[in-house]
Amino acid sequence: MSSSTERVTIKDVAARAGVSKGAVSLAFNHKPGVSAATRERIFQAARELGWAPSATARSLSNQRVDTVGLALCRPARLLGLEPFYMDFISGIESVLAERSCSLLLRLVRDLDEEIAVYRDWWRGRMIAGAILVDFREDDPRVPALGAVGLPAVAVGHPSLTGPFPAVWTDDASAVAEAVRYLAALGHRRIARVGGPADLGHSAIRARAFSATTRELGLEEARQIATGFDEKEGARATRSLLLAADRPTAIVYDNDIMAVAGAGVAAEMGFTVPDDLSLLAWDDSQLCRITHPTLSAMSHDVHQFGAEVARVLFEVINGTHSASHQVPTPSLTPRGSTAPAPAAPGA
Repeated sequence: MSSSTERVTIKDVAARAGVSKGAVSLAFNHKPGVSAATRERIFQAARELGWAPSATARSLSNQRVDTVGLALCRPARLLGLEPFYMDFISGIESVLAERSCSLLLRLVRDLDEEIAVYRDWWRGRMIAGAILVDFREDDPRVPALGAVGLPAVAVGHPSLTGPFPAVWTDDASAVAEAVRYLAALGHRRIARVGGPADLGHSAIRARAFSATTRELGLEEARQIATGFDEKEGARATRSLLLAADRPTAIVYDNDIMAVAGAGVAAEMGFTVPDDLSLLAWDDSQLCRITHPTLSAMSHDVHQFGAEVARVLFEVINGTHSASHQVPTPSLTPRGSTAPAPAAPGA
């Protein structure tokens, strides 16, 4: 790709976009003089030809870092409801504020759009680096963004993030702790309401959940993949509780779904925790104000975001290359978990 990039010139990009070389320069320097439609056409031509201004990297290295990018492939409504990302972004912002820097946030529809956004930001000198989240197995962002030289920190297990330095939590160990805790309370039928099956951390949790239930000799565990929102969490809970072999405990992959699950249990006449124990991932204010309060796997999400931002600045400055594990989420027992009922379903 590098040899191809060297052969392509600004004249080639201008010809492909049907504009002058000056217009290409104006577009990439984000100066007035070209319309939004023309600028996008120029960026599209540059993408197709694999071209970026040769001065980009040099310019960035000589400038004070003042903007980092974060593109999220999540619905806007869910982002506004989910405490995790609000705490995570606030942690990032706390570090950016110390350095008088800004966060450029964009919501995208899919990974192809996310890749295009990061390429445009990087080639247009809009960001000095990026935070990549929600990794998939064989994630297409790894080769695509690695090829353009984007400085980035990856939030995810190193097995998912390729060459990008990763900041991650040991989700497998946390899942095992949750299952062992519920088993110690006498629960033999434990279910899990997880996130999207294609997310890398969902897959890691699913494998750990199955492995731990087998290791403890529990009944075969049922797991349901969802999109993380309250409606899907409620639907999954209702499906589990309607089964003849309903679980006596359910582990949820986030707090929103656990709260929705508690509502469904009450609607169906089950008492939490006497008939059904519930345990949420990502402890939050929601877990503490729900009645009964929700047991949860707790970690400092604000501090997690701050650590991600600190590592990104090290990456940008060329002083960091290794992945970094932050403390594993730990169990916080509350009112939503109790010993298993003597006669499940009776």
